Amino acid sequence: MTDEKQTPLGALVMSGEGQTDAVRITETIWMVKDISNAYLINSPDGDVLVNTGFIGNGTRNKALFAPHRTGPMRKIVLTQAHADHFGALPEQLEEGTEVVAGAGFAETDKYFDDLKMFLGRRSGKLWATLTRRDGPPPVPPKVVPDVEVSDRYSFELGGKRFEVVKVPGGETLCTAILWLPDEKTVFTGNLFGPVWRSMPNLTTTRGDKPRLVGPYLKSCELVRDLGPELVVTGHGEPIFGAGKIREGLQAMHDAVQWIETETIKVMNAGGTVYEAMQTIHLPEALKIGEFHGQTKWTVRAVWEEIGNWVKYEDGTTGLFGSPVSSVYADIAELAGGADKVAAKAKALLDADKPLEALHLTDIALGVDPAEPTALAVKKHACQLLLARGGGVNLSETMWLRAEIADAEKALG
Repeated sequence: MTDEKQTPLGALVMSGEGQTDAVRITETIWMVKDISNAYLINSPDGDVLVNTGFIGNGTRNKALFAPHRTGPMRKIVLTQAHADHFGALPEQLEEGTEVVAGAGFAETDKYFDDLKMFLGRRSGKLWATLTRRDGPPPVPPKVVPDVEVSDRYSFELGGKRFEVVKVPGGETLCTAILWLPDEKTVFTGNLFGPVWRSMPNLTTTRGDKPRLVGPYLKSCELVRDLGPELVVTGHGEPIFGAGKIREGLQAMHDAVQWIETETIKVMNAGGTVYEAMQTIHLPEALKIGEFHGQTKWTVRAVWEEIGNWVKYEDGTTGLFGSPVSSVYADIAELAGGADKVAAKAKALLDADKPLEALHLTDIALGVDPAEPTALAVKKHACQLLLARGGGVNLSETMWLRAEIADAEKALG
């Protein structure tokens, strides 16, 4: 079974373990790897920090940057209101440091704070084993930016020009980028997701305000049209070369745009969201990585952006808030008991239909949470899906691992 640290995104998230010095990217740019990376930019009149790293890592990150400091910390630019990008800010603030973020940063931060119990439970299922954190998630610091940028915010330090640009879309609605026009360098944070040249996660499994397709495409175009020769992202290594960068931006743009077009075709033809998720596959020429988002998830995000939460294929009960689980006991009774439903689930699994088997284990376990055959089928079906996924997509991998662990615990 693939170790979660070997998934491409998992490896990036944990790549800073054991780092003993900041990594030089250019003569004036340094990188400290964290759950999300932090970057130091030197100028003749002081330094700029782009993101800070995760909660509890501020002292460590500050120490790694210390040998490469050239003056006071003039600005800290935050690309988004996710705690892995700003959680280590307090330890790196200095007297007179100005904190700059995109418009809506404070609102997005409040959103996460208001939903911390709900989002914390869901994030824990996906991330707890990877980050090896027990108990409740750490509490992010309260950050109030000195400047929230709604369009562009330009400044100079020692003749070096900086532009903070609010972008239409991104991993949060407050996403901003930092553009160094003279160096043709752009710091994008997680504007395009955590892995370069890969599918965005427009609607995350943990929950978050959805990212819309139109603004995402416009953001690709905005960065492409800047003509950068160096892209510094939220995770992983920087991307060098104007041609390579332009090709990568165009690939991400075209893949998402193609999925939107194909999804609309299925909608207009009278298909269902489930049919669209199962039948729409990127052609070889448009394939990009699926480490955080996936094609089928983008299909569903497009569908729900257009059609909202109402799915006609779910029938009348969906309008009245009556879940299918309300009749699980009746279905089990008709089948002769939860054990009979579990036996049919096993037959489906044996016929290589793991998803159909999981539908039935949901019914059996909804009636009897300890039904041993249903638990065993659930475990084996998830193991089969995990093996077929190859550990490529981190959310899918961690979800399946959590489901397997829960089934094993219930089986004793």
